Amino acid sequence: MSQLPLAHRVGNARRSFFERGSTPVGILPDTILQSWQRCLRGGLLVDAQPDVEPLPQARLRELRERQQRLWRLARPELDGLAADIAATGSIVLLTDEEGWVLDAEGSPGFLDKAGRVALMPGVRWDETTVGTNAIGTAIVEGRSVEVRGGEHYFAPHSILTCSATPIFDPYGQRVGVLDISGDARQQHLHARVLARQAVAHIEHRYFEEGLADCELVRLHHDRALLGTAREGILGFRNGKLVAANRAGLALFGLDHGDIGRASYAALFDGPLARMHDDGALIDRQGRALHGQLQEGPRASAPQRAHPTASMRPATPRPTPAPVIVDDRPLFDEAQHRALERACRVLDAQLPVLLQGETGTGKEVFARELHRRSARADRPFVAVNCAALPEGLIEAELFGYEEGAFTGARRSGSTGLLRQAQGGVLFLDEIGDMPLALQPRLLRVLQERTLSPLGGGKPVQLDFALICATHCDLDHAMATGEFRSDLFYRIADHRVALPALRALPDRSALVQGLWQRLGQGRRLDTLAAAALAAYTWPGNVRQLSACLRTLVALSEPGEVIALASLPDYVREAPVAVPVAVASGLQAMTLAAMREAVAAADGNVSEAARALGISRSTLYRRLGVSG
Repeated sequence: MSQLPLAHRVGNARRSFFERGSTPVGILPDTILQSWQRCLRGGLLVDAQPDVEPLPQARLRELRERQQRLWRLARPELDGLAADIAATGSIVLLTDEEGWVLDAEGSPGFLDKAGRVALMPGVRWDETTVGTNAIGTAIVEGRSVEVRGGEHYFAPHSILTCSATPIFDPYGQRVGVLDISGDARQQHLHARVLARQAVAHIEHRYFEEGLADCELVRLHHDRALLGTAREGILGFRNGKLVAANRAGLALFGLDHGDIGRASYAALFDGPLARMHDDGALIDRQGRALHGQLQEGPRASAPQRAHPTASMRPATPRPTPAPVIVDDRPLFDEAQHRALERACRVLDAQLPVLLQGETGTGKEVFARELHRRSARADRPFVAVNCAALPEGLIEAELFGYEEGAFTGARRSGSTGLLRQAQGGVLFLDEIGDMPLALQPRLLRVLQERTLSPLGGGKPVQLDFALICATHCDLDHAMATGEFRSDLFYRIADHRVALPALRALPDRSALVQGLWQRLGQGRRLDTLAAAALAAYTWPGNVRQLSACLRTLVALSEPGEVIALASLPDYVREAPVAVPVAVASGLQAMTLAAMREAVAAADGNVSEAARALGISRSTLYRRLGVSG
């Protein structure tokens, strides 16, 4: 896109499009250009004055009464945003699903200015009425939209810069739009992010009372984020996905159109009941997701339900006893040596970089490194660079002064880097840090001083640095996605954490974890061999979740047999490590017969569990296949 200043770029685009009839591709965002084209096809005359009049007060009251639930759930966000953005000369607006403005709060001065172009309660801001605008275009696009100055279709609206995000109910139906608008002459760098965050909180509140006859699963990779607006929520009825919030859909790469079509079986491996027992589910990608299961209230006959609702009553379940586990990290001899070397590097004030796939225990390794270091009695601050909101990551890391940007807290913020003062800063998934932010982090690491956004006195920093990533940073540097100068600043000492499938013998790890988690239960020979033979795409995290589930589904003193293992372990075609395979080959005839019995006579399944071919198993059993 052209690097000209916005006003010049938009001016050139308007002349090209409206006067010469050409298409200014690459000058404007595609979203704006496509909206202009829709408005032109709809017969809107760009030189005309938009003919809009607000609804009479009686009609506006009726409209608000119809949208009472939306207004009630959105009110806390409207109040909070209005208080924070008023000082920056901005306003926040709430509309219904058709773009009728229900409420507007914020800067009194800008409320008056917006009112001069009819951006006010009782006016419908859809594309067919007022042309390209953030509210109307977000309704058409079904996603967050920003429209700045002259990007608006009608010239009088060029005084506005607006960021709007649609609000969806749990069933994927659009119920409204939240918009933040301000003076186009000022920059509003964080308005779009603030609108998205506010909408996430509103959509989260729709699930607070549960959904009739619906099992709600609340999920997140980070257990600490359960119960927040960043948790994913999925609602299932008879095995079908019937409700979800945006975060829940994003976990699986779905969108609102998949609600009512996706099935539980397509997303997860294992029954939903495991959530009750273990507090976690394994998805089809092998990822362990922490969560909670909430069963909705029973729908009563005269109550009006959503069109997708069914009338299956929820069955109350007793709360199981918690699975008490030893959460101390389990390290082998090689990892202890790696920890010892890394600790010496860290204590010498040099950074350590941990590299490994998701689930290999990078944060566990980092926390143990902190525990062994000279800074063990000082803070350990973990920052997931991939989880921070993109538009606010700079403010969250470096802190900011009061009024530094639209929506900044009045007291400012110290930032996460300063919270690690004297201790250890752990930057997880640093490979996902936005490229534009990398130079500032590099400068902070080089100078060890920090100036908060919006000014303020520079602060001298003192922390040890551990970074981690699942990305191939060598490839990222070659493609220009990660700065090489930042890489060499954070990678004085590199530690590679191996994937579980790369271990030549997983038996020792399985047995070591089981001693921690088993609570007196025993794994029989075939079950232990099958667990060691599986490749575990989710690595140690997935293996630990599986073992905890086995504990939750069994009784103290019970022997866990092959048939008790999850289907994905028993049925997967696996590459068996040499040590495991040799142990299986040496098994007695009785053990092989036990494998066939555990597989209910299915010799193919028994052979897969043993890691040998079906013909070999038939031959060892002395029967023809």
